[in-house]
Amino acid sequence: MVYAVILAGGKGERFWPLSRANRPKQLLRLISTKTMLQETIDRILPMIPMERILVVTSENIVEPILEEIKTIKPENILAEPKGRNTCLAIGLAAEHLKRRDPKAIMVVLSADHIIRPAEKLLDIIKAGSEIAAEDDRLITIGIEPTRAETGYGYIKLAQLFKQIDGLSVYTVDSFTEKPKAVVAQEYYFGRRHLWNSGMFIWTVDTILKSIAQCQPDIANYLTKYSDGIGSSVEIKLRHELYDKTQPISIDFAVLENAENVLTIKADIVWDDVGSWNALERYKEKDRDNNVIVGSVKASDAYETTIYNDSNGIIVALGVSDLVVVKTDDIVLVAHKTKTGEVKRILAEMTQDKNLKKYL
Repeated sequence: MVYAVILAGGKGERFWPLSRANRPKQLLRLISTKTMLQETIDRILPMIPMERILVVTSENIVEPILEEIKTIKPENILAEPKGRNTCLAIGLAAEHLKRRDPKAIMVVLSADHIIRPAEKLLDIIKAGSEIAAEDDRLITIGIEPTRAETGYGYIKLAQLFKQIDGLSVYTVDSFTEKPKAVVAQEYYFGRRHLWNSGMFIWTVDTILKSIAQCQPDIANYLTKYSDGIGSSVEIKLRHELYDKTQPISIDFAVLENAENVLTIKADIVWDDVGSWNALERYKEKDRDNNVIVGSVKASDAYETTIYNDSNGIIVALGVSDLVVVKTDDIVLVAHKTKTGEVKRILAEMTQDKNLKKYL
């Protein structure tokens, strides 16, 4: 049976002030009238029914998710006591799925991606699931780059493993984290690298064995936790699991150390919508290349993103290359080249007791 695990943790801080502690990016309607989490669920429903979809998220947004996504049952939400990156989130979900179905095939997705067309993603998941069911493989989904992007990780292709349903599947040579601009340019023109989408396909048995081989300490705590699933001590053991293990991504923890990794080359539109600047790629622009959302009056404004999520109006006069965001109690004004530093500003705000309420 194929199951989906949607990773919906994280704070989405780069979309502050629209994204807040109790309303992170995955619960925002950035691209359409649906939240990004709902978009992710709807995308896979033609293949994977709601009862086989798990959402891994932080404790503080379980209730907002249940209020927003009426079709999800509480037992299909796994609440993390604290953020510990993707290895632990995936291990937690794998242990729960193994209890339900020891032969489960696990499709790992993120709650904040844009993917078009959805039908192509389903074809990729189908092909990857067939490989995972037959072979002890860790399968990644790699995206053909459309630009020299420094904000994504990359997968270097090795040999062609097989063709399946018109898709090319490769063994993996290596992974590279967010390269410098010159290197990203080489990767783009060399055509031997794919963007690492953070979407994966494997059986629960394969991923748990791989975690045990590459991260035995994490695996030991996962096993201890697994023994308590469904018992009165499950939550206590989950907190212990998250307290005793270090944060690490599944890429660093497992994929970069494993020898059984494949990647499916995906010719789809994909974006992880990492910052306010990403809206330029998907929102309609006016004749001066401005992205305008909400009540805004722009005059002699160029290539500026203006997002009004509150009452009142934003008036922009004679500005360019800015991001301006207004909520009920916060206004953000930033140059486009500085939007990546929003996280730094928020970190500084956490040190000021008078500003914490705005996080």
